[in-house]
Amino acid sequence: MSRGRLLIVGGGQSGLAAARTGRDRGWEPVVLEAGDEPVGSWPCYYDSLRLFSPRRFSSFPGYRFPGDPDGYPGRDEVVEYIRGYADQLGVEVRTNARVVDVTADGPAFTVELVDGSSLVGDALIAASGSFGNPHVPSIPGREAFEGRVLHVADYRSPEEFAGQRVVVVGAGNSAVQVAHELAEHAETSLAVRDRVRFAPQMIAGRDLHWWLRLTRADLLPPSVLERLVTGTPVIGTDTYKRALEAGRPDQRPMFTALSPDGVVWPDVSREQVDAVIFATGYRPHLTYLTSLGVLDGAGRPRHDRGVSTALPGLGFLGLEFQRSFSSNTLRGVHRDAQHVVDALTRLPRGAAVA
Repeated sequence: MSRGRLLIVGGGQSGLAAARTGRDRGWEPVVLEAGDEPVGSWPCYYDSLRLFSPRRFSSFPGYRFPGDPDGYPGRDEVVEYIRGYADQLGVEVRTNARVVDVTADGPAFTVELVDGSSLVGDALIAASGSFGNPHVPSIPGREAFEGRVLHVADYRSPEEFAGQRVVVVGAGNSAVQVAHELAEHAETSLAVRDRVRFAPQMIAGRDLHWWLRLTRADLLPPSVLERLVTGTPVIGTDTYKRALEAGRPDQRPMFTALSPDGVVWPDVSREQVDAVIFATGYRPHLTYLTSLGVLDGAGRPRHDRGVSTALPGLGFLGLEFQRSFSSNTLRGVHRDAQHVVDALTRLPRGAAVA
């Protein structure tokens, strides 16, 4: 007997993980994907993106990532992998189904789609990720800046910046990777509020993720992780570290403002700049839940490890550090999906929706 219809907003890695677990727990999953196919935001990332976790640690349960298990797949490989995973799941996936609003009536959830249609379910998981809500900090003078300002979400390749003066803002993996490749084509600086921290890819001949699994550090809750680690380290070989030490790109303290033609550095010096690229992360993209009253004033979900604390029957997936360091990654999202779906399954719900 079906436990009911499980509506899942988002058809990327988080939504598909929820669908698999829901299927295995006796639900009838319906995945609502805003795009043309259930591959999430992966096709939108920059061209040179490579995972920093090997294929053997990036595989979904029961679905091996093809290729060298110790190799690091690129963006297009991940897209193909997720596409294949969705094809073999055997659950209902509706594409071009953008959710614009959700209402709750007793035990039921009603989702309104952009085309005016609606769908009712017994439980709902918001797995729409954060790519649609890139975070750009407020910078004095931005409106007057005549150069190009973009988030790394809109960056694809370095060739379009050839010969320009570019500043990349951020100290994480994306910031360092993008600045590194830009430095081969443009005069590039990395602007940071704190120093860049590095973590080695290989330790004693083993990939870092082998050690994370062995020590179970990958499962540490955020509260513990915050006490042990300051900042998010850049994972990789010594290539990036050597490049920064050589000044390609150079590393500078974060500028204090933008001027019409450039940036104002902390020492009050001004420099003409053609483009500023912010690699400053993302925020949850959950505007369609606003009418439910389940978000805080900043638009973040009120939850306990992915289970809503404001409305029974509602769950979240794909949030950064939702339950652990690996929560919103290929290697960790299925663990979170099991936790969230199991929590929803334990709740008394109404009859299945016809």
